[in-house]
Amino acid sequence: MRALGEPSRLRLVRQLLDGPHPVNDLCDALDLQPYNASRHLAVLKSAGLVKVEKVSKQRIYRLAETFSDKLTKNDRVLDLGCCRFDFNQLPR
Repeated sequence: MRALGEPSRLRLVRQLLDGPHPVNDLCDALDLQPYNASRHLAVLKSAGLVKVEKVSKQRIYRLAETFSDKLTKNDRVLDLGCCRFDFNQLPR
């Protein structure tokens, strides 16, 4: 829950709902500096929400399977039992 408590991290997760992305694409899409994006992605990774794969010189981020399993069928609502995050309703 704490990892999702920051707007930039929510925006990153929402972007990753569409599939894996290299960090540079995430920076461009969300208008983030690479340093800031990397820091936020590190928090999400340590919380077990994203996975990273190194391909050549790039790092490709994707949602972790354990996190993806908690998404409802439309893949935009995270149901944790105690609470729900609707990524469609969050500010961009």
